[in-house]
Formats: sequence, structure tokens, C-alpha cells
Amino acid sequence: MGKGKVEEVNPQLTEQSPWHTMTVEQTIQQLGLKSDHIKTGLSTDEAASRLAKYGPNEMTEKVKKTLLQRIWAQVNNVLVYVLLIVAVVSVIQACITDDPNTRFTAWFQVALILSVICLNTWIGIYQEGNAEKAADALKSMLSSEARVVRGGKSIMIPAGGIVPGDVCHLDLGDKIPADLRLVSVSNMATGEAALTGESVPIDKTTDAIPCKDGMDPDQVPLGDRKNMSYSATLVATGSGVGIAVSTGDFTQIGTINRLVNQTETVKTDVLRQIDQISKVLFVAICCMSLTTFFVAFFYSETYDGDALISVNIALTCAVAMVPEGLEAIVTLTYSYAVKVMASQNAIVRALPAVETLGSVTVICSDKTGTLTQNIMSLTAFVTSNARYKNNVDASERVPTNFVRDDTYLAERAKQTLKKSGSQILADGPNNPQGRRGHDPSFHFTTDSLHTAGLSDSIVPSPIDIPVKNGASPSMEWIQSALSCGVLCSKCVLGENGGRAGEIGNPTELSILRASFFSGIDIEELKNDSPIIAEVPFSSDYKFMATVHEPTAKDKAPAGKYIAYVKGAPDRMVKLCKFQAKSGLAGEENNEEINEAYWIEQIAILSSHGLRVLGLCRAFIDKKSVKSGDQLGADFVNGRPEGKWLTMVGLCAIMDPPRPECVQAIKEAHRAGVRVAMITGDHKDTATAIGHMLGIVDEKYAEAVTGPELDAMTDDEIRKCVTNHNVFARASPQNKIRIVKALQANGDVASMTGDGVNDAPALKAANMGVAMGKEGTDVAREASEMILADDNFATIVYAVKQGRVVWDNLRKVLLVNTPINNSQGLSVLFGMLVRLPSTPITSIQILYSNFICAVTLGFVCAIEPAEDGIMDVAPRRVGKRLIGRYLFLRIIYGTILLTGVVVGSAYIVDHAPRYADLSVEERMYKMRATAFNVLDFGAMSITMSARFSYLTSFHPRILYGNPAALYSCAIVAVLQIFTTYTPGLNSFVFGMKGMDGFGWGITFGFMAIVFFMMEMEKVVRRALRARGADTEDREMSVFDSVPPQNPDAMKMPKGASKLNLQELVH
Repeated sequence: MGKGKVEEVNPQLTEQSPWHTMTVEQTIQQLGLKSDHIKTGLSTDEAASRLAKYGPNEMTEKVKKTLLQRIWAQVNNVLVYVLLIVAVVSVIQACITDDPNTRFTAWFQVALILSVICLNTWIGIYQEGNAEKAADALKSMLSSEARVVRGGKSIMIPAGGIVPGDVCHLDLGDKIPADLRLVSVSNMATGEAALTGESVPIDKTTDAIPCKDGMDPDQVPLGDRKNMSYSATLVATGSGVGIAVSTGDFTQIGTINRLVNQTETVKTDVLRQIDQISKVLFVAICCMSLTTFFVAFFYSETYDGDALISVNIALTCAVAMVPEGLEAIVTLTYSYAVKVMASQNAIVRALPAVETLGSVTVICSDKTGTLTQNIMSLTAFVTSNARYKNNVDASERVPTNFVRDDTYLAERAKQTLKKSGSQILADGPNNPQGRRGHDPSFHFTTDSLHTAGLSDSIVPSPIDIPVKNGASPSMEWIQSALSCGVLCSKCVLGENGGRAGEIGNPTELSILRASFFSGIDIEELKNDSPIIAEVPFSSDYKFMATVHEPTAKDKAPAGKYIAYVKGAPDRMVKLCKFQAKSGLAGEENNEEINEAYWIEQIAILSSHGLRVLGLCRAFIDKKSVKSGDQLGADFVNGRPEGKWLTMVGLCAIMDPPRPECVQAIKEAHRAGVRVAMITGDHKDTATAIGHMLGIVDEKYAEAVTGPELDAMTDDEIRKCVTNHNVFARASPQNKIRIVKALQANGDVASMTGDGVNDAPALKAANMGVAMGKEGTDVAREASEMILADDNFATIVYAVKQGRVVWDNLRKVLLVNTPINNSQGLSVLFGMLVRLPSTPITSIQILYSNFICAVTLGFVCAIEPAEDGIMDVAPRRVGKRLIGRYLFLRIIYGTILLTGVVVGSAYIVDHAPRYADLSVEERMYKMRATAFNVLDFGAMSITMSARFSYLTSFHPRILYGNPAALYSCAIVAVLQIFTTYTPGLNSFVFGMKGMDGFGWGITFGFMAIVFFMMEMEKVVRRALRARGADTEDREMSVFDSVPPQNPDAMKMPKGASKLNLQELVH
């Protein structure tokens, strides 16, 4: 349905059919078209009629907020209302007063209040609203024009004008304009990576796709619908013709768009709590202001009976207690955390999402490229008598990267001990059927393994050739053993052995990479032993063979070429007559092959989720082959002598885990965060990687597959996600169900993704994480965080920073709240002890609020992580920012700071040395001292609050956070500036310069505040040692336990179509 249409049922919703199961003739008939439609196409009138019926080929856009709506969302806050009321009263006071000082002060107060409101509003609007870009990113992927047949003529039209029934012509490089049922193809393949994540183009056909018995047509994976092409994908090779069957919101990508737009942005816990705190403060401010008014009007000797002045003092109290800088400092806290995380490749798109990271209980991660290196690597090489482990993380080119280790992968994986060879194949990477919904990306797959009854002769002879166990072989031996994999290949290794510039199959490239990092000169080896003839690879026979001019190291007999054959290991074993002793070169080192041994080794390596490739060689007469011959398969498998090859060894290949991820997962587990791996790979491969990463253990011993999840009820899947950490062969629909199940169980789930089809799962998760290097724009826009390096360890680092943010926000509240509270209480208690005027003015209050929040508050906002932050469980959902102990600490700090401010004012007002001063001069002295005691006392609270339990009577107070010293220095300089600058001190701030006595009181009370705050830590340390919850981690009666949502497991409307697209991770 097109943009701007009235909500109504689009006929496409009811006319959808399983197009892939229909023949071309049935498709034409179902669409109500003529038999010659492919040639004639739609007429102009018919196209117009269908456009009116089905709507334009556009995706519905979500209604966006206007600027006024955004502004209202920021100012619609009770504390802003309080400030606006104060501003209005100040305007009235400025208009009716005759005192120029009072008038200036009132207008200055109005300007300051409006500035604070405008600043907070601008910050909020600036940080809001990246989520709406997701739909724009989807829209940008669509084709702009298309070639269609109209009235028997081929014409170009805007893609938005395509309707169901249009005949579309496709050529190389075209972006497909709608979902099409293909009716004609010529060597056509489409790149569907943006939609499915599959990096290999999908070959297209026109035949109907039959459904297996009992399978619903909608369950046929997208990768198997080879007679369909989908909107926004690209024609990678060839050309074709298709009939449009779905347009706009009813295409595959349109379904994604609807799901993305269905998801509403939810406020994070901190923002909800800030709103609650604001409401509580509003009530407290009203009560305090009312109390202050009554005290001023009925009790104070100075203001007795003066209603206007009493109202003004009450509003001064209100201004004091409104935390004008709270939202700004919260935003600054988030912003700084975002900056820190960005420096470590974690790019947060929405500031409040930083807080969500700190409460994550489960991280659901893709495998390929996130937990693994996304580089296929030769991890082991097995010869007739030994096993060699290759250092896949090597950066130096030395032969010591290979080490003989006869215990490495020497036994079947535990989870496969009871499996037959065929079962191992079915669940492993050597499965010839590939992943669900895709052709196998590993071309040398194994057909069958019959291991029963072969156990008697599978143990190799324990000989120390070429090296002893634990030693490294020579580069010459490595070159001889791997020369088949290097020479029998058309692949080109990337720059410095990396991926940049590489060409060819990743599995084959792994052998070249291992050889390169062993010190072998690949190009020199190829030049010294050029190709004479070859048998190109074919999936029919699953091997490749090349014939070469031998070198001296090959020890070839006179008049012989050396032939290298590389292929599926089970087929290679059947073609081998000999095996190379210890992998050594030369016919003298050949011995009769032990088939049972090699078959068992294939089974062992496959059980660990490894791809296995057999390397063979043989010598042939030079007369039997001519240079440049393109040989057939029978050169290898149709020779008169039958078995003729020599088995050199087996290459075990995998995409290895990132080394840093192993440590990151340990850190996550220590922090009480589960790590789950969701992949489209095979079960045994996923389990093996899980073992290496530490995800699979005794508690979470097995993997569960996507088809198994599909068969589960909601209750069963909720139980499943608590007992399993590895989900193999999973679809995007599985991803959403996993997230929903975790959330229904009370978990806070983070989910990674990179494809367009991952966008709904990313939106459904509490924290959606997109890939920055391999991901699509749509996935990035639907996420809250982007990994610039696609590295799982970065997620764990971000989780740590999320916890730091929570801790720092509590520290900010411990600093800012007592400052605000003590200002208002100082006004009230100043009158209760019958001071001649308020100890601090409204301008001093506004100044202290903003300056202390921006400087001293920011000190706590950027405090680095304290030791042990990742040694505790995640914060519970519903836990209040201000818990019982933090509340008591805030009360304690408020009483302490209020006491020293009122006390300092009382001392100055009653000091004999000031008895001869006029009332006005004594008031200036009193306010100057109280003002400085307030802000210097705030410094003491700040420096103490930096460390939750560690004492600040320590040199550590000078290190770790340079901003602490800078902020204190800035506040001190500003205090001196405002105290002594003529005019500014008296005319604006209502005070005058202090003498030594005033500074003595200031620094004395500053020391008292610091000492008393440190004594509070001593008490809390003692309570914590006795088991008290001094960190407010346990739930209390004041915390909000999220209610059970009966619809927690309900899938978004349209999500069932996501079962069509499979993951490849």
C-alpha cells in the first residue's frame, strides 16, 4: 500500500500464493493474465487499473514527529513547569519593583532559567531519533527504474509504477524492482546478501519447486526458492525475465519494513526513573516551598507579614531544589560513555541505550566474524603417523607455527561419541547438503563414512619422524607436505597473507595461508613447478587435479611428472594405493594405505566441526600428458590401474575463534552474563566452536537446531533458552523467538545481526547490536549499537561501560542532590534560626546548581570503572537508581551540607568582629561565606564520592580522573572571581569579598564535610563485611518488578515470512 493511502486491506494481502510451487503457466493463470502475457505484457489501461487496485510499488513510511512535537516532549516535565512558574513570578516582580537591584536580579534570573531550559531541550532533540532512519535505509535500497513489457513493447518506467502482473526484464547489474516469479533465465544468479546475508550469488531456474511431504509451502527456505527473485537484490550474472507477484509492503523487504515500523521506541529504565524522581521532587518542592512561605510570612522577624517577599523566598527555595543541571549531566554522562566506547569500536546510536548495557543478562551473538575471525584457517594437518597443530593466530612467518602434537584432535568430540559416521556427516561442515536453505560453501564435501568394524587397525605407528612429539618440522617438510594444496589451486593469497585482495575459495586459501606463514615463498614454488595440465574442480566428482614439472625436492623418477590431487577425503582414500610415511616425499617413503586409519581420522576431525580436505600425489609418465591439456575426471578416477594415488595427509580447516573472545567470554561469565551463539552453521561445527569459546560446558552441553526450535511451543522454547547456549541452523524467525523467550523469562537480551532480515530481531532485543564492517545499513539503523570491528569482545567492553554509567549516575546523584537539597533547606533553616536574611540568594543558587552540575557533577560522570565492577551479577530489571543505602547517603550529605552552610552563616552573623558593620554589610559577609562554604563543601562531597568504598585519604585521589582536579580548580577560581569582582559580587550575587576569618570558616567546614563523608564509608564497609546490601543490588519494596506480559512471546505481525530467510553465521 502506497504512501498517503487511507488504511484499508490491500488485495495483495489476500491474494498471496505459494508462487515458487507453481509452474509458469499456473502463475500466469493465478494472476489472471493471458497465455501470451510474457510477450505482450500488461496494456496501459490494465496497468493503471492494477495500480489503483494494489497501490504503488512503495513501502509505507512511519509518521515522523514534527519539531514542535519534539520540543514538547522535552519540556513536558513537572520540574520544567516549576522553573517556568518561577520565571513568570520573576517577570512580575521585575515589572512591579522600584528597586533597580531587585529588577536586575529578577531579569537575570529569568534569563538564566530560560537558558537552562533551552539548553536541555536542544540537547534532548539533538540526541533523539536515529530510529526513524531505519525505514529510510530500507527505502534507499529499492530500485528507481525498471524495464517492463507494456503493450508488447519493452519500456523503462519508474519502479514505483510496477504492479503485480508486470513482465520485468533483468540484466547484469540490475536492481530487482519487486518480488518476481522467474519465467526465463540465462545463466542468471542474484546476489541476495543484503536480504539474507548469503555472500554467494544464488543460481536461478524457472522450474516449480516441489514441497516435501507434509511441508507447508511457506516453510520452503528462501535459498531453495530458486525460481524467485526479490526486491532490492542484484543480478550478479546473466539475465532473465520475471513476472511481478508482490510489490510495496508485500515484498520480502517490505515485510521487514513493516516489522521495523511496528516496533515502538521504549524509554530505558534510567529515563523512566528520572521522570519518577522529577515527580517526587515536584511534590517535595511544593511542600518545601509552602513550608518556607509559612515560615517567612508567620515566623520570620525580617519578612513577617510581607506576602510578596514571602512568596519570593518560597520560590527561591523552589529554584534551589530544582536540579536544573540534572538532565544535562545525565546526558553528559551518556555522551562521555559513548565517546569512550567509540574509541574501542563500539558506536552507540542512542544515548540512553548505554544504560541498558549495564543490565544485560544474556548476549546473543552471531558466530562468523563476531566470535570467530571470519578467516578459514588450517588448524591441523594429519599424516600417517602424526598430528600437527598450526598456530592460526601467527603473525610471523616461521616454520615453528607448526608443532607436532599427537594428542591434538586425536579423539572424537564428546558429543559425537555415540554417533555413526553418517550422523557425524549430517551434523557437520562436510555435509554435502550444506546449510538449510543454501548450497554448501565448502565444495569438497564428504559423501559417506563407514567406520563400523574398522577400529582394529586405526592406530598409527609411534615413530619420531620427521620430528618428535612437541617439536616443529622444517620448512622443507612443510612445503613438501602442503605443496599439493598450494600448487593444485587457482587461488590468490591476499596481501601479507590477509584477506585484502585474496581471490578464490576460502577453504583452499587456508592452505596457502598456512604455507605462507610457515615461511614458504608461494610464488617461487609455483614458478619452480609450473602447471602442465589440469582437471578443473566439479561438484560432480569433488576433486581437482594438476600435473606439474617436478623439482628436486619431489624426488621424482626420471621421465615423470608429479600429479597433485586435492578433494573430498572419503573419495581420495578410495583412490589411494599408498600413503606417504610421515608425509615424506619420494617413492621410497610410500607404504600400503591403511584405509581404516584415514576413515577414522576423517570422522574424528569432522566430529570437531572441521572441514576436511585430502591431499594426494603420484608420479605419471611425461608421455601420457601434453602441456595445456584440459583433462577429464577419468584422469583421476578412471585409470586402468584403479587405485594409484598416495595419501599425504588430511587438512583440518575451520574459522577459528578470535583469541580475545575467549577471555571476553570468561569476563562475561564472571560478571553473571550468559553468552549464547546463534548461527546458521551445522550443529557439530557450532558445538565445537562453543567448546573452544567456553560457551558449551557441562551445564549447557548440547546445541539445539532451528528446525527443532520451529517444532517447539512457546513454553518449550522458554525452557529451551535457559538450557542451551548454542543455536545452530537458525533462521531470523528463530532469532526473534529466542529474544522473546529470553525476555519472557525476565532476561535483558542483547542480539547481534548484520542482514536486512535481522532488523526485526535487533529491534525486538533490549540491545540490538549491528555489524559495522560486514553489516547492512538497515541492520545498523535498526540497532542501538554498532560494532566497528565486528568483534564480540567489544560487546563485553560495552557491557562493562554500561555498568560504569549506572555506578557513575548514582555518584552524580550523591553529589548533585545534596547540593540542591541543601540550598533550599539552607533558606528554610536560615529563617528558623532567625538569620536576618536568606543565607544565599536565588542567583547564587542558580549559579551553584549549574556550575556544580557541569563541573563537579561531570567529575563523577566520567569516573573510570572501579575494581570488581565485572565481578558482580547484572543489575536487576526494575532496580531503582536511588536504592535504600544511596537514599540514606543523600540524606546524610544533605544534612551535612545544610548544617555547614547555615552554621557558617550563623557564625558570621553573630561574630563579634562584624558587630560594628551595618546590617547590609554583615549580610554581604554572611552570604559570601555561606556561598563559598556551599561550593567548597560540594567539592569535598565530590572527591569523596569518586570511590564507593575505597578511602579518599589516599594519593589515589590525585590520579585516575584528571577532570577531578581540573573541575575543583575551575570552581575555586570562579568562586574567587565572583567573590571579589566589584559590581558582580554585590550587584548580581548580593555579597562582598571575604577576609581571612571567612576563608578559615570555609576551609574548616570543607575539611569537616570531607572527613564525615569518609566516616560514612567506614560504616558501610563494616556493614558490607557483615553481608548488608550496601550497593542496593537486592530488590526492595520500593523497586518495581516488571509485570508478566502474557503477550511476551507473541511474534510481530508478518514475522512468519522471516522463516524464508536463513542465517549464514
